Amino acid sequence: MEELARESIRSMSLLSKPARGSGVPRLGSFGAVFIMLKSALGAGLLNFPWAFEKAGGIHTAISVELVSLVFLISGLVILGYASSISRQNTYHDVVREVCGQRIGHLCEICFVFNLFMISVAFLVVVQDQLEKLCLSIYETMTGHIDGHMPHHWYTDHRFALFLMCFIIILPLSIPKEIGIQKYTSVLGTLAATYLSIAVIAKYYLKDEHTADLRPEHSQGLDSWASMFSVVPTICFGFQCHEACIAIYSSMENKKITHWVFIAVTSMIFCLLIYTLTGE
Repeated sequence: MEELARESIRSMSLLSKPARGSGVPRLGSFGAVFIMLKSALGAGLLNFPWAFEKAGGIHTAISVELVSLVFLISGLVILGYASSISRQNTYHDVVREVCGQRIGHLCEICFVFNLFMISVAFLVVVQDQLEKLCLSIYETMTGHIDGHMPHHWYTDHRFALFLMCFIIILPLSIPKEIGIQKYTSVLGTLAATYLSIAVIAKYYLKDEHTADLRPEHSQGLDSWASMFSVVPTICFGFQCHEACIAIYSSMENKKITHWVFIAVTSMIFCLLIYTLTGE
C-alpha cells in the first residue's frame, strides 16, 4: 500500500507540472534580460538629452538616475516576489490576489489605459519616422530631392503604418507567452543601442559644439525644482514593470535571487545607454 501511495503521489506531481520539453519555451537569463531591455528602452530615450540639460548637468542627472534606480529595482523585485507567492502570471492577477478584488479591477483599468497611451506614443513616433523613410526611399528611387513626395494612397505614411501594424506588430501580439519575443527583443535592444551611438556620434563629429551656448543653470530653489521636474521623465525611461511579471513567470529559473540578478543587470544596461545618450 505504501508503494501504491508513493506511485499515486508521483503521478499527481507529474500531472501538475508540464513536461520540461513539451511545454512552452521557457526564458533563460539572456532572453529575460533582452525582453526587459526591450520593454524599458523606447520613446523615453529621445527625452534624455533634454532631461540631462534640465536637471543641471550630467552629475546631477546621474544622481537622479541612481536614486530612481533604487526604487525601480526594488519595485521589480517586489513584483517578482508577489508573483511567486501568489502563483499568478499576470500583473492584474497578482494585484487582485494580493490586494483584493476591488483594487484588482482598478488595476486592470489603469493597466489598460497606461498601455494604450504608451502604444499611442510609440505609434506617433513610428509614423513620424515612416514619413521620413518613405520620402527618403522616393528620393533615392526617382532622384528628385525637393523634400516633397506626390500624394498617392500607396505613398501615404499612414498606409505604411497600417502595413507595419498588420505584418509585424499584430503577429508579435498574438502569442500569449512572452518568451517568444526573446529573439525580436535582441533586435529592439540593438536598435535602441544604435540610436544612442548615432546621437553620440552626431554630437562629437559636428564642426562646432554648442556647449558654450547653453544657458547657465540657476542655483537654489530653481535648480532643485528643475532637478525634481525630470524625475518623471527618467523614471518613464526605465519603466518596464508592466511586463516584468509576465517575464518572471516565463523564466526557467524562478528563484528570487536570480530575478534580482536579471532586474539589476537589465537596469544597469539601461542606465549605461540612457547616460551615454543624455550626455
